[in-house]
Amino acid sequence: MSQTSPSPWPSPRAPGEGNAASFGTSLLPAAARRRWPAGRMRGASGLEGQQTFAKRVQFSSPFLPYLFLAPQLAIIFVFFYWPSVQAIQSSFYLEDPFGFGATFVGMSNYTDVLKSTEYLGIAQFTAIFTALVAFFALSIGLLLAIKADGVIRGNAAYKTLLIWVYAIAPPVAGLIGMMFFNQHIGPLVEFARWFGWDIKVGLDYSDTAFAMIVVSVWKQIPYNFIFFLSGLQGIPVSVREAAALDCRSEFRRFWTVILPLLAPTAFFLLIINVTYALFDTFGVIDVMVKDKAANNPITLVYKVYMDGFRGSDLGGSSAQSVILMLVVLVLTVFQFRFIERRVHYN
Repeated sequence: MSQTSPSPWPSPRAPGEGNAASFGTSLLPAAARRRWPAGRMRGASGLEGQQTFAKRVQFSSPFLPYLFLAPQLAIIFVFFYWPSVQAIQSSFYLEDPFGFGATFVGMSNYTDVLKSTEYLGIAQFTAIFTALVAFFALSIGLLLAIKADGVIRGNAAYKTLLIWVYAIAPPVAGLIGMMFFNQHIGPLVEFARWFGWDIKVGLDYSDTAFAMIVVSVWKQIPYNFIFFLSGLQGIPVSVREAAALDCRSEFRRFWTVILPLLAPTAFFLLIINVTYALFDTFGVIDVMVKDKAANNPITLVYKVYMDGFRGSDLGGSSAQSVILMLVVLVLTVFQFRFIERRVHYN
């Protein structure tokens, strides 16, 4: 009777008795098997194992996550929270412009600001300016993204020509805008004269407002274009083909299929464009209305600069900055509370 030598490999198991993962664990040393429980090894070959590993990731020290967050938190504290606290504190005082003292005046700075007809007029212009800049920048950016998404030949050059404007700083964009709207050499002024419109930027209120809106929109279009184009390219081809079969009209197909899929991107860009129109257009406005006549339109953020740095009214400008901060907070809460409900992320 012959005897067979023992095999170095594990004996086969009956169905349901083991699997590939258990076969692999049997080859591991005993110490490794103790460190890797059977349940974890059985799930390691699939998505369940990946999720288990991801959930069980821990830092070696409980203070290490806070150490990683410390630089960003320090920047936020130094450049946002601390100036905000200082502005709120200064808004209750009448401060000497040379720093020799401050007198507590309570809510007088706020009441003076809210009763000022000049401030209310600037607030009205800021609302109109913000709405027009955000609307046209989003609309034109979306239109160009749709055209770029359908371009086949020369698409790289087309996209590059649209994106390079984003690299221009706001003050430089304002300077270029002043050259385009110059009364002597400005091509846009010459073009408007063909229709009997004599544009006088810096002298006429409406003309200056028009130029500010045009330059601000032109500066923001590339940013919206980049995100809208990325959103369009992320839509599956199968979805577009199914929409083309179900709906013949391109406009209806875009309105019912493409635009809802772009809703998360559009909502993000709406917040960014409103913030841009309120704050980031400061450089454009400063270049276009600086050293000009006093009847030029300005926004609320430029009004804070004018009263604080030129008028030396630190208390009044601080009160204006606090009011502007509260307005932005209310707008943000409104956008996330009511507009985001119509946004579907799945």
